[in-house]
Amino acid sequence: MSTNNYIYGATNQTPDDQKLAELMIYIAQHSEGDERFAATKLNKLLFFSDFYFYATYGRSITGQEYQALPQGPCPRRLVPVQRRLADEGALVIHERQYHRRTQKKAIALRDPDLSLFTAAEIATVDMIIHRHWGKNGTEVSDYSHNFTGWRVAEEGESIPYSVILIHKREPTQDEIAYGLELEASISHLS
Repeated sequence: MSTNNYIYGATNQTPDDQKLAELMIYIAQHSEGDERFAATKLNKLLFFSDFYFYATYGRSITGQEYQALPQGPCPRRLVPVQRRLADEGALVIHERQYHRRTQKKAIALRDPDLSLFTAAEIATVDMIIHRHWGKNGTEVSDYSHNFTGWRVAEEGESIPYSVILIHKREPTQDEIAYGLELEASISHLS
């Protein structure tokens, strides 16, 4: 996988920094009561929301490119968008001590602009927040490390959305037979 050849699944979406910004504010606002919500968890909730939505609807919510980092997938534009939100006074990163570690928690300072989102997009994000409520950053990161796209990408490489469609199950006999037929027909063309 090469960053230069990155393809956004089959949709060729353009990254939408404004949707990413508003989604960050939405997640921070709706995770305010989760004492384990911090920067790592924000990254993973964005990732899960975008990739789950892609698996369900054939496009992501934000169109953002995600890169493989040692701690798991992360939106490539996260830091500049987060800085812009801080400069605008829309989001602040508050450092606090949590179990003898410094935790960076995103705090929304205004309501998100929900007019940018569909009902299905917000419902997906709500489901992702609910599914990971109370889990700490390590638990959520460990879950993201099971994702095939992150495991096969090298550090810094982009993770294509379409990888979410790969299943870990063994192929059925019918699928194997069909694959062999395709292989034979392609070999015949050479």
